[in-house]
Amino acid sequence: MIRHLLGLLAAALMPAAPASAQSFLEGTFDADIPTLEQVAGHRSGEQITRPDVVTGYMEELAEAAPDRMRLVQYATSWEGRPLVYAVISSRENMARIDAIQADMQRIASGGAPGPDSVPVTWLSYGVHGNEISSSDAALALAYHLLAAQGDELVETILSQTVVIIDPMQNPDGRARFTNSYYQQLGIAPSPNRATAGHDEPWPGGRFNHYLFDLNRDWFALTQPETQGKIAAVRDWQPVVLVDAHEMGGDETYFFPPSADPFNPYITADQRQKQVVLGRNIASWLDRLGVPYFTREVFDAFYPGYGDTWPTLNGSIAMTFEQASSRGLVWERRNGELLTYAEGVRNHFVTTLATAETVARNPSMFLADYASYRRSAADGAAGSGWFVIDLADRRWNAEALARRLAHQGIAVGRVNGPASACGRSYPQGYLSVSMRQPTARLIRSLLDEDIALPADFIEGQEDRRAIDLPHEIYDTTAWSVGQMSGLDVAQCSSASAGTAVVADSPIPALASAPGAFGVAVPWTDSGQVRLVGEAMKAGIVGRSTDTAFAVGGRDFPRGTVVFTLADNDGSLDGLLTLANAIGAETVALESGWVDTGPNLGSDSFVRLSAPTIAMVWDDGVSPLSTGSARYVIEQRFGLPVAPIRSGSIARADLSDWDVIVVADSYDLPSAARSALADYVSDGGVLVAFGGALGSFAGGDDALFSTRAETVLGGDPEEEEAEGETAPGTAIESVDDYRNAIADPTRRPDTLPGALLNTEVDPENFLAAGYDGSAPTVFADGSLILTPLSLTDGVNVVRYAAADELVASGYVWDENRRQMAFKPYMLAQPSGRGLAIGFAHDPTVRGYMDGLDMLLANAVIVAPSRVR
Repeated sequence: MIRHLLGLLAAALMPAAPASAQSFLEGTFDADIPTLEQVAGHRSGEQITRPDVVTGYMEELAEAAPDRMRLVQYATSWEGRPLVYAVISSRENMARIDAIQADMQRIASGGAPGPDSVPVTWLSYGVHGNEISSSDAALALAYHLLAAQGDELVETILSQTVVIIDPMQNPDGRARFTNSYYQQLGIAPSPNRATAGHDEPWPGGRFNHYLFDLNRDWFALTQPETQGKIAAVRDWQPVVLVDAHEMGGDETYFFPPSADPFNPYITADQRQKQVVLGRNIASWLDRLGVPYFTREVFDAFYPGYGDTWPTLNGSIAMTFEQASSRGLVWERRNGELLTYAEGVRNHFVTTLATAETVARNPSMFLADYASYRRSAADGAAGSGWFVIDLADRRWNAEALARRLAHQGIAVGRVNGPASACGRSYPQGYLSVSMRQPTARLIRSLLDEDIALPADFIEGQEDRRAIDLPHEIYDTTAWSVGQMSGLDVAQCSSASAGTAVVADSPIPALASAPGAFGVAVPWTDSGQVRLVGEAMKAGIVGRSTDTAFAVGGRDFPRGTVVFTLADNDGSLDGLLTLANAIGAETVALESGWVDTGPNLGSDSFVRLSAPTIAMVWDDGVSPLSTGSARYVIEQRFGLPVAPIRSGSIARADLSDWDVIVVADSYDLPSAARSALADYVSDGGVLVAFGGALGSFAGGDDALFSTRAETVLGGDPEEEEAEGETAPGTAIESVDDYRNAIADPTRRPDTLPGALLNTEVDPENFLAAGYDGSAPTVFADGSLILTPLSLTDGVNVVRYAAADELVASGYVWDENRRQMAFKPYMLAQPSGRGLAIGFAHDPTVRGYMDGLDMLLANAVIVAPSRVR
């Protein structure tokens, strides 16, 4: 009955649509091409197709039409699910598809389109697993392109272009959503937004296995889904790319032109082509009577999006947003019912319309793509070089080089000693020329700062002046060199060096043990990984909180010494790990040092593999929890055990050396109390953002800090007694705004910026940052008072106001208020230690320059506390 009812509803939605728009439900089709109903048991839009069926149906289509469709697996998710894309075109084009692909590579390298060149249109769906309708639209479109008969539009699309359909970018998230949805489904779906079908259990289906937002990962490349996708997009170099999403169910439909601000390296021609594509999409939706909006909310500034990154690579890339039914039917606030079938239909129509625009204008899109890439290679974005010092965070620099190379950016290594940019590089450098087809992407990633347009900022400040919220959609800073803690210079000339290959191993600097053992300098993320893996393997090391020198080599605070005596006379396992990771070990012939502490000093502490737990489930941010777990497990090599927030109060927490509480918004009081007792009994608690704030007051306080109100506010203002208030005179607009403002409110939300810091040079938690304080990421509105000397240590604090902003945009009052306030702090409680970060050091997994700070907290601190 449900299937029959929804099938009728789906068909009834489309009587006014043009034939091609409704043909995935009715029309003339090739009977040899299987329908979704034949494979899955339901028609398009009747049910939410499960991820295994999405992939299975694409396989059935490829088997039925091998002369017009090729299915390619481009990645495997963390949970082992395949990610695939379909290459669809005419029989004639598919017969020479490898030549077409090679031709697009030639054009992307700066060549001109030829008479046989065929443009590629890339249509991607479902990057967020609970944005469900797009994947079913992908299946409908693939079927339509293969099965529709006598359809002039389909024939034009197939003959004039190659269409690539990526039906499901996040299979693990979609599996999480569909499992929870079908578990609650009864004999009829409810449209009520309060029901379980619309109220996902934590963490929701939006995220992948590690709870990352895959639409923020395009340049960070932390996740296998993104790594595979970037490689696949580069294989085909599409001229147009679509990323189909969903938004709140009370909205309508969004398609470009995008909202301001645009990334400055997006050209005027690219913006104009968004208008060309948008006009055709609008004409299709107009014929359907579907309301829509453009130029609002969804901007094209941050290069980690699924539209901005491809645009900076030369495509015309766009985000589509369909109002989500979050199930099969949703009741809007105005009383209208939004069905799943409508969402499927709308994404089907808009992506079909996109393919149509390219197919009717192939020469234009090819010429524009070629011009964008060629002009970049000719110096349109700059003609100089970026130079990255290999003496500073060497492993992080090498890892960044590989991430850049994975994105098609040519990176060279010049082995030292060498000179460039008017200075010497004793250990060599990495070089990136701006004269290459990816130059605009390079500038967007490596520039110290990408400024928001002045008129846009002026408009946002005007809005704030009249108490309206700002319209900055995402972070304003992402300078990849700063985020990795690297020394990046920009100059007119440098050597190209030897090309860095994306998947090549990072070269190790591993020395065989001396007669005494080896030292592992605490200098970068590779060293952290080596120590983490060594601890896990049972290899014994000792960490120092004081620098020392041996044989003319200086070893910084945090250096870990592994002796033969501590490890049964062999460090072969450590050397094997160092070579695999690309880490550095330095031979030690004796325990004697020239300056600093000897191994027997209290400055050294024996390390052991910490047992690490993490608060999981309701009350903590999925994004922060996921990125923290990812960094500790995938970068440090240490397992993390999740404990549900509702179980914390009854769990035996003494089994864990460290408990991490990622950014939280509503941690249960019983959990807070249990965690406070855990610290008092000798545990180490590491808290981020809101979690730190939740332990900064009340009976379970672990930190003697407080969250500040807005600059000039009053958190303890008492209400006037009685029914009358003192008389006042309001003599200006400023007086009026002060009168209506809430003095207890928090500072205005910081959209996201990179900030400079200073470190405590004596505290072990700041080891690894003596030479250069870390650049940290800050967003939100949390600003904390410093700890007093009697309470604890402000391990890392923000720099002075005039030196604070490293990259991005910060409201002036926030900049003045944040100066000298703590970013990382530590406070003893009983026999344990509470460590707090004002803002998440693992955000999006791309702040690897902060790895040593977090490693000091989760690897070294437990040994210091014990």
